[in-house]
Amino acid sequence: MIWTLRPELGAMVERMIRGAYQQSILPAEERELARMRIAQINDCIACSDFRAPSVLEAALAPELYDNVAAYATYPGYTPRQRLAIEYAERFANEPATMDDAFFGRLRGLFSDEEVLDLTLCVAVFLGLGRSLAVLGVDLSCAIDV
Repeated sequence: MIWTLRPELGAMVERMIRGAYQQSILPAEERELARMRIAQINDCIACSDFRAPSVLEAALAPELYDNVAAYATYPGYTPRQRLAIEYAERFANEPATMDDAFFGRLRGLFSDEEVLDLTLCVAVFLGLGRSLAVLGVDLSCAIDV
């Protein structure tokens, strides 16, 4: 794998991934839907196809994945799921639009700890996905969590 070129940094990436998947306080569904939106935005096939063990255990319904891009109108999402997806999208595409009004909505449904958790998970998903795409390994990477 690419991380063998810089094992010290590979270990750091592994800790970030494990933190997002194994130490997050968010329900797996909310975290996964935010991750999937990031995978779509990054156009990362490997990330779109990947399912972590914690996510497989949560047994997300396939239609939840099928409607991530249409999160604003899909009636099958909870308000928290919808907002987690919106947060991921804004974080990736339009961070300047996350104003006080948006954070008011976010803090109306998520605790401060959950907002921080979501932020760090989205940052890991976005950063790693874009790194893999830039390096041209997004189609062949094996993610082990």
